[in-house]
This record gives sequence, structure tokens and C-alpha cells, in this order.
Amino acid sequence: MTTINTAWDQVSGNIFKTYLIMFLFSLFTVIVVYILARGFGYGEVGTLGIVGFALIIAGIMNFVSYFFSDQIVLGISGAKLIEHDKNPEIYHLVENLCIAGGLPVPKIYVIDDSAPNAFATGRDAKHAAIALTSGILDKLNKQELEGVIAHELSHIGNRDTLLMAVVAILVGSIALLSDFFLRSMWFGGRDNDRENNNTLMLILAIIAAILAPLIATLIQLAISRRREFLADASGVLLTRYPQGLENALIKISSDKEPLEVANRGTAHMYIVNPLKGKDLTGWFAGLFNTHPSVEDRLKALRGMAGQV
Repeated sequence: MTTINTAWDQVSGNIFKTYLIMFLFSLFTVIVVYILARGFGYGEVGTLGIVGFALIIAGIMNFVSYFFSDQIVLGISGAKLIEHDKNPEIYHLVENLCIAGGLPVPKIYVIDDSAPNAFATGRDAKHAAIALTSGILDKLNKQELEGVIAHELSHIGNRDTLLMAVVAILVGSIALLSDFFLRSMWFGGRDNDRENNNTLMLILAIIAAILAPLIATLIQLAISRRREFLADASGVLLTRYPQGLENALIKISSDKEPLEVANRGTAHMYIVNPLKGKDLTGWFAGLFNTHPSVEDRLKALRGMAGQV
């Protein structure tokens, strides 16, 4: 029997996989902090206190990211807020899709760059923004642009913009803790405690400090790739026209011009990797990509054709 792969199937499947990854990521973070604390020589009670303290610090960092990450990213990208009277066509395009998705109209920004690309940011639907490059406005037709905007609005509706900010903080926290532990080992901190500490736990802590940042980064990238699939499927539910987004992805990925304002810290936010030529091929190398391959995204979109 043939399985019908609808956009709803794509959305539900991707939501489940993303929350599973997030649960495992949270568990991984707690385990890493626990092992590092034991490596420092703390007992059970002290270790649990360290874990709680680390989670509090991560919470404070998340709070800062929650309120200011969007303005920081827009500033780094050189995005300029556009006015309704000067850009009525773009405003009406966004407005119509927001009505279809039951979303408030976000602020709309334009990045003065001829490379076609776009991203969304903001802590929630009421404080969201989408940024479009001048290149994407010039090079895509109306249906293709609708597909891109629907994709970005789906990121807002699915709370991906907030999710990825939280994940970035968790990854950064793990990297800082690991670096602090390794530096303390190098400079001989807490020597007396380590003399009485379990040698096996100390070895595990050293291994965790070395591998944890890499593993955390891989998890972050996996979540980023999964959210792109989800936004593609959710965007199709808004436009009811998979081919619009499909053609847009082909045009954007085929354009060889890199986006000058993008960097490794913001690359995951864009609809297609803006650092052209930086995607790695092969199963293992692909784990380090910020986006799923365009071929895989096109395959998923083609599977939705005629089923929305």
C-alpha cells in the first residue's frame, strides 16, 4: 500500500523529532555538568548544587537572549526597516500570508545585498521580524517569494526563532564550562580535592570536557536542519503551493554569490546557507551543515505536491 506523504505528515513528524532532540539535548547538558562537577572533586550534594547553579546561569543568559537577540542579529546584518507606503506589494504579500496563518504582521526589513536570501527572528509572533535581501526581491517572482515568506513566517509561528536562541545559549554554556574545566586542570586548580577523587570520574570529566562542545554543536546543527524541514512543510500549508518554495530554493541555492553580512554565527538563520560553497557532502560531513541539503528539501516538497 502506498503511503501518502502530506504536509501535515511532514509537520507532525518533524515536531516529534525536534522535541525528542531537545529532550536529549537537555539531558545531555545536565549529564555533562554533573560529570564536570564530579571531576572537580565535588561530592553528590555539591555536584547537584553545581548543576542547579549552571542551569540558573543558563536561564539568565536565555533571558537576555530572549529580549535582545533579534535586535543584535538585525544590527549585525545591516537590515533596514521598510515603510508600508514605499513597499506596498511586499507588505500586502506578507499581510495576506499572516492572515492565512493567523499571525500578526511582523516588522519587515531589507538587507541591501544582491545575494538572494531571507531569515526570521524575534522571541514570539508579536515581537517578530523577517528580513529579505534586495537580491531575493529582485530575482524571485511573486509565487517564489510567497514560498520564502511563508517559510519564514512558519519559523515564527513554530517558535523556531526562540528555540534556536535557547539552543545557542546551551551550546555556549557547555563550551564555557568545558573550557573552564580544562584550564583549571592545566593550572592545577582543586589539586587537594582531586587527590581524593575517583580517578575514573576524573578521566570521564576530561573526556567530557573535550567532546561535549563538539557533540553539543552537532545537536544544535541537527535541530537547525530539522526545523528547516518543518518550516518548509508549514510554509506549504500556508501557500498550498509547494512548487513556489521549490523553485525559490533552486534559484537561491543556484546563485553563487555569498551574502556579505552573514557569518558562521548567523548562517543557520537563513533559508539557505548564505556561506556559499561551505556545505559539506557525505553522511558524516553533512552532520556539520547548518541546513539540510537542498536536494533533500526538494524531495520532501515534491512528495507534498498534490496532497495539500
